[in-house]
Amino acid sequence: MKYEIAGNPDQGDLTVGLEAGETILTESGAMSRMSAHMEVNARLIGGFVKAVARKLLGGESLFLSEYQAAEAGFVSISPKLPGSIAVRELRGETFYLTSGSFLACTPGVELSTRFGGLRAFFSGEGGFLIECTGTGTLFFNSYGAIVEKDVNGALTVDTGHVVAFEPTLDYQIRGMGGLKQTVFSGEGLVMAFEGSGKIYVQTRVVQGLVKWLRPFCR
Repeated sequence: MKYEIAGNPDQGDLTVGLEAGETILTESGAMSRMSAHMEVNARLIGGFVKAVARKLLGGESLFLSEYQAAEAGFVSISPKLPGSIAVRELRGETFYLTSGSFLACTPGVELSTRFGGLRAFFSGEGGFLIECTGTGTLFFNSYGAIVEKDVNGALTVDTGHVVAFEPTLDYQIRGMGGLKQTVFSGEGLVMAFEGSGKIYVQTRVVQGLVKWLRPFCR
């Protein structure tokens, strides 16, 4: 399998070249164009229970689209929101995505949900993470550009800006200081990370766009 990412950081577009018999799994409805001889199937990844949990709790599709090449060809995938596409090679380790960030993966990657705690649930950003494990290639997307940070110590990130992170990072969800700062600063809850590892942050949040558009939708 070969892939090419074009359009970053604003309009990410992923094209995956498949040899005969190779397969790619994508978020439902993400295909923008493909070779005419590509075979398409709907797949429940991890069984019915895990798929339903991923849909209801993690904000992802119940079914994934499976594209298999009968002969050498390609499939191009576009995220629902304008932004960047990033890739992560998994070699038996775990990687966490926030709700709505999954785009595509090879069959060796397993997807499940993980509860992020009660504070995460009430933060308005989704209380569950997508846990990615196994061996294979994982593609994920952001709203806006992706900033990759190496954390060695501590880092505080607004909950809506977190896209993905490594499990070597521990985190707590808390307010911006006391009650007054949390309520009136406009920031709400944040994720306070500690440890060593990578974190991927998006430069825009959908909630900010929604708030900006609201006065024009009357």
